[in-house]
Amino acid sequence: MKLKKQDPQVAKLIELETERQKTSLEMIPSENHSSPAVREALGSLLTDKYAEGYPGKRYYAGLKYYDILENLCQDRAKKLFGVAHVNVQPYSGSPANAAVYMAVCEPGDTIMGMALPMGGHLTHGWKVNFSAKFYNSVQYGVDEKTGLINYDEVEKLAKEKKPKLIFVGATAYSRIFDWKRLGEIADSVGAYLAADIAHIAGLVAGGAHPSPVPYVHIVSTTTHKTLRGPRGGMIMVTQKGVEKDPDLPKKIDRAIFPGLQGGPHMHQIAGIAVCLKEASTPAFKKYAKQIVKNARALAKELKEYGFNLVSGGTDNHLILIDLRNKNIAGPEAQDLLEEAGITINKNSIPFDPAPPFKPSGIRMGTPAITTRGMKEKEMKIIAGWINEVVSNKNSVKKVREEIKKLCKKFPLPK
Repeated sequence: MKLKKQDPQVAKLIELETERQKTSLEMIPSENHSSPAVREALGSLLTDKYAEGYPGKRYYAGLKYYDILENLCQDRAKKLFGVAHVNVQPYSGSPANAAVYMAVCEPGDTIMGMALPMGGHLTHGWKVNFSAKFYNSVQYGVDEKTGLINYDEVEKLAKEKKPKLIFVGATAYSRIFDWKRLGEIADSVGAYLAADIAHIAGLVAGGAHPSPVPYVHIVSTTTHKTLRGPRGGMIMVTQKGVEKDPDLPKKIDRAIFPGLQGGPHMHQIAGIAVCLKEASTPAFKKYAKQIVKNARALAKELKEYGFNLVSGGTDNHLILIDLRNKNIAGPEAQDLLEEAGITINKNSIPFDPAPPFKPSGIRMGTPAITTRGMKEKEMKIIAGWINEVVSNKNSVKKVREEIKKLCKKFPLPK
């Protein structure tokens, strides 16, 4: 009520966005609906205080409770993921990854990562990103026929280029990562292996995706997406990482502060602590497994409608679709589906002949709609709507009304 009186324009925009989310299906795989408890922590007066440094080693006074809070958050992350050390201060995923490079590499060192057009992330060495401008980037991809990571190619490149650091993770890869094989490849060339689990952190925490922890040295992640927390980041050092480099935890911490960031966002860390507690419950494990069940059910139905799924399906929370056989480009499909109340995103597919801003594919996922309580039955209905809208743009208004009715049955978290 105070915001509405103080700044009615901002209040109105929040009101409109809240209504949009209530009446739409949020299906971008990197998005979710956080709990009211997470949002309450995020909107607290903790945002008013500077806390430069780390617990017990701060630069300002008045931080007694902030030290307790940050230690609590770290401890919850260590227990949930089974790691030796955690830094919860990264502002988001990209700064977290930048800190990993800063901790273990020098400018000009050779690094390896999955190419962005193949489903990887900008910070894994793509040419326009700092990770390729400051380091010698070698990129791997997927097999053109199967759409799967070509581990033989990764091994060949690693042995040929001998990278200092190998990043593994993706933004548009729908299959399980073979952490054991990747660990063996990294060990064979003496490289640090970092698993970027930003997309699948919630699935790992919930036991719906194998954990990389036994096989890698470093784990980076965002804290939203499938983990369902606030927008933030974490860097974790595994026991294997400590054994490889006993100073690795200190190197990571120094890279974040004072290397890259100033004062941490303590309201954000409070929200992360809340989401980590939520992720440690039996209900969350059930939720994580339902995300995958829903994604597989949706993929199955879409295939029956003739959609061409990259890699043929999914093992996680997301689906990447090649639309070329549907005679519609990714941007057009995205806009039509948004108008109908289904929010997905246009996305390049591996070996895409189209340019990045007019790609041949779309990407969608099930974390947010699973949070609302939807299950396999609803995935079948949603697949039908997607097919209807993509096949016939005149069906948009009809589908929009049907989606509003469904959303009333599955309200946002309260």
